[in-house]
Amino acid sequence: MIKQFFRKKTPNATVSVDMNKQRRYEALVRAWHRDLYRYAYWLCHDPHIAEDLVQETCLRAWRSLDSLQDDKAAKSWLITILRRENARRFERKQLDLVNIDDYAIADTHQQGTEMEMEQQMLHRQIMKLASEYREPLVLQVMAGFNGDEIAEILGLNRNTVMTRLFRARNQLKDQIEKQSERRDHHNGRS
Repeated sequence: MIKQFFRKKTPNATVSVDMNKQRRYEALVRAWHRDLYRYAYWLCHDPHIAEDLVQETCLRAWRSLDSLQDDKAAKSWLITILRRENARRFERKQLDLVNIDDYAIADTHQQGTEMEMEQQMLHRQIMKLASEYREPLVLQVMAGFNGDEIAEILGLNRNTVMTRLFRARNQLKDQIEKQSERRDHHNGRS
């Protein structure tokens, strides 16, 4: 019984495995760190938060490196971790709630600002889209639904929804460009 406690350990095997894991991890971080940071910055538009997201992504990647079966899938694996980390950031965030009755709301409706006019023009252009393109776009932009949710709501295939969203955005872009060209031509800037 005492011999079991004093049995010779074979440190070479565990050291070798840990060293291989360390080398693999360092290679992944070296290869994808810039892409991870670029994507994180695109998500949050803040360099400090982006750095935190990448650091947390790397930490989680280290912890679950054994679950990465194929190094060719490393980039998508890391991006998925980063996206989940970004989502966790909002799960943890506690918003301060206020009583709306405590604040006076100014009547800005009559001001007719340029931004309001642009929003009205955008609304008119969206309403000109065919229903099959307008519905998914409004559900995504106005209601914040993702492709899967829109597909479920409209009873469509997800790929169909994504195609319609792509076409809707392109049609909207074309309409806005034509509107701008007409306005410039009318104002003598052509």
